[in-house]
Amino acid sequence: MKIKNSLFLAILVVFAACSDKKIEPAFMGKIERTQISVVTKVPGTVEKILVSKGDLVKKGDTLAILDIPEVDAKKQQAEGAFKSAEAQYQMAQKGATSAQLRQLQNKVNGLKEQFEFAQKSKNRLEKMLQDSLIPQQQFDEVYAKYQGARNQYEAAKTELEEARTGGRLEQQTMALGQQLQASGAISEVDAAEREKYMTAPQDMSVETINLEIGELALAGYPVFSGYVDQSVYFRFTIAESKLGEIKPGKKVKIKVLYKDTELIDGEVVMVKALSSYANIATAYPDFDMQQALFEVEVQPANPAEVRGLITKASVSLELDK
Repeated sequence: MKIKNSLFLAILVVFAACSDKKIEPAFMGKIERTQISVVTKVPGTVEKILVSKGDLVKKGDTLAILDIPEVDAKKQQAEGAFKSAEAQYQMAQKGATSAQLRQLQNKVNGLKEQFEFAQKSKNRLEKMLQDSLIPQQQFDEVYAKYQGARNQYEAAKTELEEARTGGRLEQQTMALGQQLQASGAISEVDAAEREKYMTAPQDMSVETINLEIGELALAGYPVFSGYVDQSVYFRFTIAESKLGEIKPGKKVKIKVLYKDTELIDGEVVMVKALSSYANIATAYPDFDMQQALFEVEVQPANPAEVRGLITKASVSLELDK
């Protein structure tokens, strides 16, 4: 019985000794990392998943491939509209074909002969009218035919010239606008086609995969979630009575509780008031409810040194003297 009592007393002594090393709760916090999500822009079915949970990926690495059949159909439509608009613009620029030009040239040649004949007739009858050999009515009829032949000849020449130089400037501008619109539709489809490949926006670790192969990913759905690589920082919740010398730019020491290692150098980069008790980072808060709480963010001096730390693990804050 005495042996049991002695053992019990020894255990109490050990716990008492450990309690002497208890860390002040007001200076305990958490290891944090910047979170990031990879979302879809275009709805599609997950065809392949190329990463696993815990993988470290580089910016631009393909995480998954989506099946988007609507994109292929829209691409064919856009390409067809572009070819049609391109042909219309070229036709407006080049004008008529060679066969049409030959037809118009023949028309001009025929009307030219009619005009020249009408002109000769008008000149002959004009002299005869001066000598009073013909009545005025007869001359007026020939003169009217001369004017009609001249007008038809001038109109045919203008038509031929327009066919050679192309359509009106307004027609060319309209055709060019249709071509540019069709080209924009193709670019839009190409952008949607690239969304079939979900890539990492930054160097990151994959923590969560929210869909499986065959499931539908709607637009804006976070298929992958993780943490930005080398984004470790330390977050503390401090009562206003404990702020003291804690201010931005202050050099501090950080101790990781689950590791028995040397202290980590850090710097206070932000101190701001907390608006919600749900944001408290300390595992054992014992703050006076009347005091305001502040969030303190500490960045490590050497990011590579803390790269392997576990997110949400507890840390303690020590101020440099």
